[in-house]
Amino acid sequence: MGGAVQQQAVRRARRGRRRGKHRRLMGEINITPFVDVMLVLLIIFMVAAPLMTVGVPVELPKTAATTLPTPDEEPLTVTITAEGEVMLQTTAITITDLVPRLRAIAEERDDDRIFLRADGQVPYELVAQVMGALNAGGFHNIGLVTDTGGPGLDGG
Repeated sequence: MGGAVQQQAVRRARRGRRRGKHRRLMGEINITPFVDVMLVLLIIFMVAAPLMTVGVPVELPKTAATTLPTPDEEPLTVTITAEGEVMLQTTAITITDLVPRLRAIAEERDDDRIFLRADGQVPYELVAQVMGALNAGGFHNIGLVTDTGGPGLDGG
């Protein structure tokens, strides 16, 4: 009886080998690894995007002022570096070209706010000249950007 069982097992094994030669190849792509990689990249970009802010590195003065609410659009930023260079967003620009460029940009925007950033080492005269040029150009909603945590007028 044991020999009959063995012969049946051998026949099944041979049939399985024959069937294996005539099987059609699977033409489907397994996209699970692709989806996994895309989800990881999505998470990385979601975490990294807020960290990528436009700006020129300057050492802002510290004040006791509170922060302004964040606008829906990316704010227009004028920066004065420690070397006295005036920058619109991240592009170097002369003071005479600043107002015409801002007017061209402001026509396409809803928000009329301009943030002025100046290094703490910049003479006040240069900051006043840039603010005067902005004001004379029709830009009246100017915010001075500072770091928080500075001394207050109440002695604190």
